[in-house]
Amino acid sequence: MNFRSLVQYFRFTNQQRTGVFLFLVVIVSLQLVYFFVDFNEKEKITPEEQKWMTLQPQIDVLKSLKYNQKPKVFPFNPNFISDYKGYKLGMSVQEIDRLLSFRKENKYVNSAKEFQEVTKVSDSLLLAISPYFKFPDWVTKGNAAKKFKKDSNQKIFFKKEKIVTLDINQATQEDLMKIYGIGEALSIRILKQKESFGGFVSMEQMNDIWGLSPEVLVELNLHFKVSAIPKFKKIAINDASLKELSQFPYFRYALAKQIVTYRSMNGKIINIEDLVKIKAFPVEKAKIISLYLEF
Repeated sequence: MNFRSLVQYFRFTNQQRTGVFLFLVVIVSLQLVYFFVDFNEKEKITPEEQKWMTLQPQIDVLKSLKYNQKPKVFPFNPNFISDYKGYKLGMSVQEIDRLLSFRKENKYVNSAKEFQEVTKVSDSLLLAISPYFKFPDWVTKGNAAKKFKKDSNQKIFFKKEKIVTLDINQATQEDLMKIYGIGEALSIRILKQKESFGGFVSMEQMNDIWGLSPEVLVELNLHFKVSAIPKFKKIAINDASLKELSQFPYFRYALAKQIVTYRSMNGKIINIEDLVKIKAFPVEKAKIISLYLEF
């Protein structure tokens, strides 16, 4: 193949040249459109979404503060540190076990120094957690307010502070919250229980209130008592309906139904001894329950 035969392949008519030119124009135009036109679909944002987007920086700042914030430690009595609490405070297993063994002997630590002597915690850990120790008022105030005098034999006599007892039925929420271990929730729970009964007839009823630890119960019995049986409407055991009986906290529906059945089969209930014969009757609370009933 010579050069002349090759050149004839590049010879175009006027119509063909026009077509080639227009084809090149189309290609260049498409390239320009591809590079300069944004084909991404614009997302439609509602005014409500726009408002939230403006608040997003503030939300991010608050999240970072929350994650970086150290958990707050509230005052606590070190005598009642649990395994989990001790672990969170940084105590070793051995240190926690020493405290638990000490408490099993019904002994209490009354100062940060005694706590370290029992648990053998390091000075650095004691320095970090002791500011949060909160001992009962009778411990802290008693140590500061002990008045003593010596006789000729150098014996020491301590003047004990007299404990004033209040009627539990006259106690306010503020009075109850003065007891170490009773906060807002427990004080409200005690008052609601009193309201459901119409009044307490015995301090033994404190044992039925959920959340009161043995230590708190001891303090309650030291500072409160039932001075007199309050005036409340007694339940007429022989005339009360099933609904009325089931609303009494010590009966509930199942026992109330048995009482109604017993009453219909055996006639009038004479005394508490008749009720004790009923299956599932809380015999251990019979004396207290009888004070709420009218036979």
